[in-house]
Amino acid sequence: MMTTTTIKTIARLTGVSHSTVSRALRGSPLVAEETAERIRLAAQQAGYLPSAAARSLKTNRTRVLGVILSGIADPFFSEVLYGIEDCAQEGGYSLFIGSANHDPDKEQKIIQTMLEQRIDGVIICSTPVSVERGSQFPTQGFPIVVVNNQAADNYNYSIYHDDIDGSRQVTRHLIELGHTRIAYLGNALSGKTTLDRLNGFKAEMAAHGLAVDAQYIQHVAGGTAEMGALGMQYLLELKSRPTAVMCFNDMIAVGVLKTCREAGIRVPQDLSVTGFDNITFSEYTHPSLTTLDQPKREIGREAAQLLLSLLSPDAEALPQTQQVKVLKGQLLVRESTAAPTPLKEH
Repeated sequence: MMTTTTIKTIARLTGVSHSTVSRALRGSPLVAEETAERIRLAAQQAGYLPSAAARSLKTNRTRVLGVILSGIADPFFSEVLYGIEDCAQEGGYSLFIGSANHDPDKEQKIIQTMLEQRIDGVIICSTPVSVERGSQFPTQGFPIVVVNNQAADNYNYSIYHDDIDGSRQVTRHLIELGHTRIAYLGNALSGKTTLDRLNGFKAEMAAHGLAVDAQYIQHVAGGTAEMGALGMQYLLELKSRPTAVMCFNDMIAVGVLKTCREAGIRVPQDLSVTGFDNITFSEYTHPSLTTLDQPKREIGREAAQLLLSLLSPDAEALPQTQQVKVLKGQLLVRESTAAPTPLKEH
């Protein structure tokens, strides 16, 4: 039978009291450095693992951060999650991850479980958590940070990507290529995010004196490749087709590319297509996808750093002033965009 190495075991091995071992492992200055080093070495050799449960009873902290996602299959948020995890681990925290999948009942169960498990704080990643449910965290003393959340205006701490600026960059690129008939495929489930990207598109078109045809604005029921394929089917049925399609994200753009291949439409010769996010495989589509590169891992790191700062011993109480950080992305021009042919544009 495997025996558990305890503080008392380390005390016997080193010939000191168990209180001295406890102080040394906590880094207390009351223990001489030579003695502390001998204790740490003995603990390492004996395979000692501190008890998280016991530590949480003493510190009233579990060293666990909650993360609520819209869905774990979204490659954009997997990159954001990497950034959160990197920062959390550096700070000695682990993650409790919940995926709501736009289900209010599941959302409430995740929140309830996180509260019961006494997570130290929570990061909400672009999921429509209601203000009423989300407020359960700060009212019970748990700080909350939101990432690109459609209800972020109702929370004090948030990390944003500037979607309006990003969308304007993409639109400007298409206009500079010579496109005037540009369609926008949005995600009807994404709320504020898709509206910001649509508004950025409209603002850039207006800045160049170009009208936006209402029939070229289409919102699909989700940000998946399947929804992108369905949205492109709608555009194919228009009497006057666009010469370029701006997609809410890269996954929708992947669906658009598939429908174009099946319909015999050449990209970019017959139609230019853009994405948004720069997920890992957007570089490997055929043709490779022109997209807006969001600083995904940096967004995750910034969210985690903000949350850890709120959990710092120096933070006496949750400040009421809003803390918002806005990051900007960068256009990546690849093979899926080109100037429109004279026949298509005129």
